[in-house]
Amino acid sequence: MPDKKASNHIRLTSHPDSDTQVLPIRWGDPDPLRRGPVIATLTEPAHRNAVGTHSGSYAIYRAIAVAAGQLTQDHRADLTNTAPAAQVGPHKSWGDPQRIVSMDPWGAVAPQVFQSYRQQGMDIRPSIAITRAHINMPELRDAITAGRLKPDGKILCANGDVTVVKAAIEPVWYLPGIAKRFGLTEAALRRGLFEQTGGMFPELITRSDLDVFLPPIGGQTLYFFGEMDTIPNPDIPLAVRVHDECNGSDVFGSDICTCRPYLTHGIEVCIQTAQEGGAGVIAYSRKEGRALGEVTKFLVYNARKRQEGGDSAATYFHRTECVAGVQDMRFQELMPDSLHWLGITRIHRFVSMSDMKHDAIVNSGIEILERVPIPEELIPADAKVEMEAKKAAGYFTNGKVASEAELQEVKGRALDA
Repeated sequence: MPDKKASNHIRLTSHPDSDTQVLPIRWGDPDPLRRGPVIATLTEPAHRNAVGTHSGSYAIYRAIAVAAGQLTQDHRADLTNTAPAAQVGPHKSWGDPQRIVSMDPWGAVAPQVFQSYRQQGMDIRPSIAITRAHINMPELRDAITAGRLKPDGKILCANGDVTVVKAAIEPVWYLPGIAKRFGLTEAALRRGLFEQTGGMFPELITRSDLDVFLPPIGGQTLYFFGEMDTIPNPDIPLAVRVHDECNGSDVFGSDICTCRPYLTHGIEVCIQTAQEGGAGVIAYSRKEGRALGEVTKFLVYNARKRQEGGDSAATYFHRTECVAGVQDMRFQELMPDSLHWLGITRIHRFVSMSDMKHDAIVNSGIEILERVPIPEELIPADAKVEMEAKKAAGYFTNGKVASEAELQEVKGRALDA
């Protein structure tokens, strides 16, 4: 027999007695108190004003911990001393309901900004955390040895340690804005999310008054190099690498693709730019295997290697489409949101050859002055097939630099936006 609190929760989310919210969210209002906090915690169901819950894909582990009796259902996080270690914003983009739709711009400072609501007993939690750290990768030490990087004792140490600020971001979707990004009606978006997750979130259909959804998917981690205060300044050099997760390469060093080499090259460019008085940003998104997942990716690996004639550029994407139904499921329309959260309006060095990423950023109103390709000598031998396949498919434009006419067009779009 479910307890009273759980019963109330089910009735609220699936078949509400009322569409009245305690604190409705006015997405895009530049005043955070008028905008209102995102309340997706489960300790007091009547306060909830969003579909889903915190922790993204890790929310399931929380559910198991509660079911197993290892975590109390009404646990409230003690957020003492958890405030951001570095400040981001607020920026003008935070008050634009169309500019940022896939994350809560106030998510890092929610406990502080909405302290008055917390004092009233509302369980408000951050969806962004910002801390300071060091990173160290063998490739950076190799770059020091080769003379491409020079330790300065502040950003880069002689042992390869790099001083960074990093931010972890959970996805928080404003459904009307998400629908507009993809050219859908909100009703079609809600129904698609409901049906294609096996009815996991019935309130997507039953609670049309709830505009915000915390999907159980991976989020994004941002790494900052240099002085963060310069990132929004369009006149100070900024290097950016937008990187989609590849666990096999990024973590375990598989040489079948260029993912880790491009990631480390991006970090190298960010360090160089920071040492020149600018800043660098690595935006790392959890989109394993072109957002198809690691199981699908490994199945495709097998199919490519076992086909008659062996692996080839001509059939590279075809085998993916046979298994997954599409070549790539990474929709980059949401990717620029974190860049707008940082107040970025111009990227001087974009470390990517992906036209999909480039176009999504430029179409969102951010200028890109230069595209930095991966050096030929950093491409592993077994990854040549991938590079040739991408080139043949028109996946990238190698080293493209924006012309003056293109920059003027970007500026015009930004002003219109």
